[in-house]
Amino acid sequence: MVRTLILMRHGKSGYPDGVADHERPLAPRGRREAALAGDWLRATQPPIDAVLCSSSTRTRETLAATGITAPVSYERSIYEASPHTLIELVQLTDADVRTLLLVGHSPGMPWTAWELAANRSSGPAEEMSAKFPTSALAVIEFDRDWAAADPGTGELVRFHVPR
Repeated sequence: MVRTLILMRHGKSGYPDGVADHERPLAPRGRREAALAGDWLRATQPPIDAVLCSSSTRTRETLAATGITAPVSYERSIYEASPHTLIELVQLTDADVRTLLLVGHSPGMPWTAWELAANRSSGPAEEMSAKFPTSALAVIEFDRDWAAADPGTGELVRFHVPR
């Protein structure tokens, strides 16, 4: 059974005075582009079964703007996470989940996509390595259970920047 992991960087955030980084909200452009990302996900990807989302305000608002309604687990550990931490979270995903959306931050999202992809010289990988902007999505497929989703075992099949 194919498993699909979608790594999404949060939308463009605002920088209000006196607001801690974890609590920064989305900017209007971030809400608009996250909504476009949700439209793209519904039109092109398998239905999302579960979501892992950073606990930050901007990632929560990004997920809300996508309109994705799958069950969500908000994880503080995604905020400022290393690829190692993010891969461990993916590996702990329930075996019944076929498509997982992980909403997080940079550099965690691009570095994790790079670590998981076996096809680093593909077109999507080259595009992703050039820039992983806000609201961008990396789609990685695995031919194994989540528990075995180790570095270099996935196929980066799509990279999309909603604009």
